[in-house]
Amino acid sequence: MSIMISHISSIFGFLNLSAADCLDILMVAALIYLVFRWIRGSAAMSIFIAVILLFVLRVVVAALNMRLMNALLGTFIDVGVLALIVIFQPEVRHFLIRLGSRYGAAGKGREMIGKLFGIKENTLAGESVNEIAEACRAMSEAKTGALIVLPHKDSVSHIAETGDAVDAKVSRRLIMNIFFKNSPLHDGAMIIEGDRITAARCTLPITQRTDIPPSYGMRHKAAIGISEETDADVVVVSEETGGVSFVRGGILTPIGNINELKLKLGKKEEKDR
Repeated sequence: MSIMISHISSIFGFLNLSAADCLDILMVAALIYLVFRWIRGSAAMSIFIAVILLFVLRVVVAALNMRLMNALLGTFIDVGVLALIVIFQPEVRHFLIRLGSRYGAAGKGREMIGKLFGIKENTLAGESVNEIAEACRAMSEAKTGALIVLPHKDSVSHIAETGDAVDAKVSRRLIMNIFFKNSPLHDGAMIIEGDRITAARCTLPITQRTDIPPSYGMRHKAAIGISEETDADVVVVSEETGGVSFVRGGILTPIGNINELKLKLGKKEEKDR
């Protein structure tokens, strides 16, 4: 009997947990939970569950000292992880961008990192603020849909790559011409960095939030999505109602008049309170 107990104890010896083991388990559980929340409802969910099951199976196989099966599962998991990174490359990139912009460089840490790496903040001059606001007023009256992204410190180069390069001075007439319904560049977002229009017809990430009012269309969801992933401010003009909205940090604020929009565009608030 004692030999059998000793044998069982040696098989499940990994259950003798220390404080470090408990911390390790909690950290892994938290990581799995975060990944689960990230991919919940997506096509990657089934693959993620399969990977977790394979990992659990490998732990059991290793505990039973089944060397051949352990080696086979280890090779399969290693190759599978690389395949998943390739298959879900856009999702992985968006996740890392969101992680870095929202948590890795927040508050004073963001300022220190900006100084260390020479990251400059894009700011709008008074003339550019006036040109953007007046263009939005005119497009609101004509019910011309528009989506304008105004990044600060976070890079949006990956977003600009999805559209067409412009590189022109901010001008109300140019903005209105780009978003004119018959313009080849009207379908998508415009990016304004500093006092230059850098790109148009760009594709933005759509927010995964489910509490967005049904009256808001895809432009508003895209505006919220990019503001969740970066520190960019976004101005939206609704094609259906002509209403103007300002989005910062995932919070959408309807704009009542053009002066309110100018104040929003010219005022920098703390992003990560």
